Amino acid sequence: MIQKKMTQQKNRKNSISDYWLKLIQAGLGERLLKIGSAVVTILLIGTVLWVTGVFFMEDSQKDAVNLQKTLRATPVHQSAVLPYYDPAYPKGELKPLNEGVFRSTKNDTELPAKARTNVIKYIVQKGDTVTSIAEKFNLRPSTILWANPYTLADNPHMVVEGMELNILPVDGVYYDWHDGDGLNGVAEVYGVTPEDIINYPGNGLDPATIGDYSHPNIAPGTWLIVPGGSREFINWSAPFITRENPAVASIYGPGACQAVMDGPVGSGVFIWPTTETRISGYNYSEETNHRAIDIAGSTGNAVYASDAGVVVYAGWNDWGYGNVVMIDHGNGWQTLYAHLDSYNVQCGYYVAAGDVIGGVGTTGNSSGPHLHFEMRYNGVPQNPNNFFNN
Repeated sequence: MIQKKMTQQKNRKNSISDYWLKLIQAGLGERLLKIGSAVVTILLIGTVLWVTGVFFMEDSQKDAVNLQKTLRATPVHQSAVLPYYDPAYPKGELKPLNEGVFRSTKNDTELPAKARTNVIKYIVQKGDTVTSIAEKFNLRPSTILWANPYTLADNPHMVVEGMELNILPVDGVYYDWHDGDGLNGVAEVYGVTPEDIINYPGNGLDPATIGDYSHPNIAPGTWLIVPGGSREFINWSAPFITRENPAVASIYGPGACQAVMDGPVGSGVFIWPTTETRISGYNYSEETNHRAIDIAGSTGNAVYASDAGVVVYAGWNDWGYGNVVMIDHGNGWQTLYAHLDSYNVQCGYYVAAGDVIGGVGTTGNSSGPHLHFEMRYNGVPQNPNNFFNN
């Protein structure tokens, strides 16, 4: 049986060989080889693509599953919309991770607010000062004073709760036009040009109809903004008083004294004038026309003579200082103590450094108990902060 099968296989091989020999003799052998090679190549390429596709799909499915797990575990802001593929959704459709907040398209454009060019009114609040009001409107403190010449008279202590103030749109001066004024003269006083005043939009002036600058078409009583303008402050503080001429202070109130012929001379070294050291209200500031320091204190706290000298003013001041004591130190220096609740010296009294001359108070234009303290040398205001270590 085995030998018979082997004989059959041998006969089959011989038949294939004979058949292949006949094809070669017929000239078809080379062509069949080319066709066979092409078929084998196509089968190999198809096999490689199939195998690659299988592995790629497996990796893609794993990545999709991992991404889905990560997105579900990550908190997302409500306004975010992050789509992802979910096998539970129909193929090709996106499932939103979070519906989010609907935002509509705005067709209108929001323009920035234009700079203010008009004067507005402000009602003074409790605790306001010239400095704090200026900060609210991004202006210099001097502009607050210069915008209210009749109300404040350049005196920062005139600011009181409930008062109505003019607030300029820019730093400068507010000027009340008078009959006979000329643009050249007004502009020169405030350090600007006539064109600065004419062309400022808030003034409503027309260059074409303004006329002669010497006699412009501006109605008396018209208030004009002088942008960038400045001027000297009105001196609202007490005058320069010496022992030789104390009567010059008579227009300031009943505390004025008569001439004092002699008395002690100060050392030029000054002591702190009261029991507390904290500055309250206004510090020394030329910008606010406050040429003094306001020292905090409770009513009745002792006030001391800062150096030896002679009292040249003692009593009430009609210009907002309340009860005042002023000492001439005989060497070009004077010191002033204002808003006193009480005073225990009189005109012509000799005092030594450290003598008690009165008590802290809130008389006159004062928003609370404090000592208003001034120092002058030959009539020129000096900053007290430069003479103490407090």
